[in-house]
Amino acid sequence: MLAEKKERVILGIDPGTAVMGYGIILEMGNKMELLSLGVVKLNQLDDHFLKLQRIFEKTMGLIENYKPDALAIEAPFYAKNVQVTLKLGRAQGICMAAALSKNIPVTEYAPRKIKQSITGKGTATKEQVAAMLQRLLNFKETPEYLDATDGLAVAVCHSFQKISTSGGKSKTYTGWEAFVSDNKKRVK
Repeated sequence: MLAEKKERVILGIDPGTAVMGYGIILEMGNKMELLSLGVVKLNQLDDHFLKLQRIFEKTMGLIENYKPDALAIEAPFYAKNVQVTLKLGRAQGICMAAALSKNIPVTEYAPRKIKQSITGKGTATKEQVAAMLQRLLNFKETPEYLDATDGLAVAVCHSFQKISTSGGKSKTYTGWEAFVSDNKKRVK
């Protein structure tokens, strides 16, 4: 069995076609350190394909500069406008392709799961998520766009998943029978 790496860099991305948010953390055991957070503004570009190109270039730049061990990305949510959903999916796909082209594993998280892991509440506001991240990672400056802290939240959420499953306290089951057979003392 391979020894688990003591440190890893996680790139978190909140994909968007107007503003893409990102956050990068260094995970050292059960501790995290903020390396960077920011946004890529795309609303000045009219052509959707130019936006996708800019997203790809920026994602590749972040990968080259920070050499992340993992990409965590927010899954597109269902929007009433199908065109918006498709465009968000393309933006997400571009980020994923950039990471995969460098053999970086990709994990996606639902917006609700991200908010739940950061604040304990799946319906938390962007402001509540940002405030909790400021406390967790000990930074004071509030970014101009909350998309930056949204991207950071995805990275922190990914780190929390590793921490919560590495201690043996959490396990995934394939069905009720598997749970019962593993927990005979808990089930009567």
